[in-house]
Amino acid sequence: MAPRPRNRDDAGMATAEYAVATVAAAAFAGLLFKIVTSDQVRTLVTGIIDRALQLAG
Repeated sequence: MAPRPRNRDDAGMATAEYAVATVAAAAFAGLLFKIVTSDQVRTLVTGIIDRALQLAG
């Protein structure tokens, strides 16, 4: 059996990985915000709420 490598101190992400992950998360949040605030989504959500209120009343 081959010897196992010694444990390295890779407990978390490196600074560059944090930067890439942060930029990716910000880009995804911006894209999601644009989608959710679009007229199509707003119309869809309003229609769902209107139908739910009509069923309840």
